[in-house]
Amino acid sequence: MTEVRFYHLTRRTLEEVLPVMLERTVVRDGRRAVVVAGSPERVESLNGHLWTYNDRVFLPHGSKADGHAERQPVWLTDRDENPNGAQVLFLADGAQSASLGDFELVCELFDGRDETAVEAARTRWRDYKDAGHALTYWQQTERGGWEQKAEG
Repeated sequence: MTEVRFYHLTRRTLEEVLPVMLERTVVRDGRRAVVVAGSPERVESLNGHLWTYNDRVFLPHGSKADGHAERQPVWLTDRDENPNGAQVLFLADGAQSASLGDFELVCELFDGRDETAVEAARTRWRDYKDAGHALTYWQQTERGGWEQKAEG
């Protein structure tokens, strides 16, 4: 089954942690990624942010507005799709996928300051566990890193 990691954002925002996670996925691990966000507007906001978040890093990526999905190491979308043959799926803003089994790794990123998002993540944890996926839960530390808090 697919490995699913839940990332509970309590100290930093999605815009702060996603680029670093994508760098590790693409540059360090040599894998492709799909990021599913909650709306077309959020996709384009993230798309713009990934061009400007660090002037010393080039993270190739694109969205529907850019086209050529098959050429993009990172594809940003608001749909449940995998047009670039990604091995890693990032789900943000409560986005869901019916295709978890098509990925090696799924990363659920949710805002710990939003009780609705936390409750929705708990429900997805139970659903994924019932489906037999390997689960881990990670929470941000005071120093900005991650600490594993649970397995399922």
